[in-house]
Amino acid sequence: MRALLQRVSQASVHVDQQKIAQIGAGYLILIGVGASDSADQAQQLAEKIVHMRLFPDELGRFHHSLLETGGAALVVSQFTLFADTRKGRRPSFTDAARPELAEPLVQTFGKALQTLGVSDVQFGQFGAHMDVSLHNDGPVTIWLDTD
Repeated sequence: MRALLQRVSQASVHVDQQKIAQIGAGYLILIGVGASDSADQAQQLAEKIVHMRLFPDELGRFHHSLLETGGAALVVSQFTLFADTRKGRRPSFTDAARPELAEPLVQTFGKALQTLGVSDVQFGQFGAHMDVSLHNDGPVTIWLDTD
């Protein structure tokens, strides 16, 4: 699994001009599922993310986790994180999981965040064309990969 983690002051998702999710301070998590990914990887990635210390202390150093700050999480499925651009000009997505595998693993990941203590976990709409808005705080953007 791959995640692009962005610390945000707010983020939202619209589908067909309707707001379907919105959070305040926390993480926007763009999540990609690979063809060989598993529920164990979803759990491990969720554990890593909730405990990462990316929120500042009084000196501005990364010292606090999402759990410590009580932040929210907005999880947005993003198969394009598995784009292979080594050849030609059109990306290949053959390493991305098929929807029947990816969608349940995205849900498993989000439920793991909740189980680990994130009280506000919201989701984009799997497979939809989404307009994602965010106010990146910092900016802080971290790439995570379970491989």
